Order: sequence, then structure tokens, then C-alpha cells
Amino acid sequence: MTTNHIVDDITDTWRIAADLAVAMAATGGGVVTLSGDLGSGKTTFTQGMARALGVKRPVTSPTFAIVSEYEGDTMRLIHMDLYRLHGPDDLEAIGFYDYLSSEALVVIEWPERAAELIPDSAVKVAIAATDERSRRIGITVPW
Repeated sequence: MTTNHIVDDITDTWRIAADLAVAMAATGGGVVTLSGDLGSGKTTFTQGMARALGVKRPVTSPTFAIVSEYEGDTMRLIHMDLYRLHGPDDLEAIGFYDYLSSEALVVIEWPERAAELIPDSAVKVAIAATDERSRRIGITVPW
């Protein structure tokens, strides 16, 4: 099932992300993939999820760190950016498989870099600019 949302500001993005994070935390976590062009709002969406989980420190793009871990009040958040990775060896080096099996909410930017390894149970979020200010956020849940 896919739902689509049009957002005009960061507050709307955070609200939609928070709703998803709360729902996933209630079921013990899982994997969320975030697709979209550079600057589309993937990290902004992750910030909204982190806030809902009670993460206190700032959430920034892990482009160069590749993986950032955050402790929340309700659940741990793992934020991955696979943009700079080039194959299975790189995924193995960052502990990709261990993160997927952890009891956390795992958020993956640029999931197409690991497409065949993303679990079928992953929630897929696609973010696209509709104009200078607005974004379309499509959320596909496998259940």
C-alpha cells in the first residue's frame, strides 16, 4: 500500500516522518529506505523520525561517515548513507548485515546501492520536489 503526501515545509515533513517512526517503533523497528535526488529532503525526513524516537543530538547526513548511530528514548536509530559505496565489499566493511538484523530503526539513504540486499519487509519512502518549496513524499509499506 502506498500513501502520498504533499508537504510545503519542514514541519510537515517531520510530522509525517514522526508518524512512521512511531508506528515502526511499536512493532520493534525495521528498515526504512529513503530515495530521492540530492537535496530532496532525505536527511530532513530522518530528523523527523529521530525526534519522534527521542533522539536528543542533532541528526546530520552521514554522507562521509556512511553510518551514524543515535540513541533515542524509545529506540536506537541507525542512519546510513550508501551514496559513496561501490559494492558488497563496502557493505560488509560497514557492518550492513549486522545493522539490518539489529533491534533498531534502520534508515537507509541511497538504497539502490544495495538493492538486492534490502529486506522485502522494508518500508520505502520516495521524496521528490514538486516545485521550489513543495515535496511529494510517497510511503510504501509491505503489509
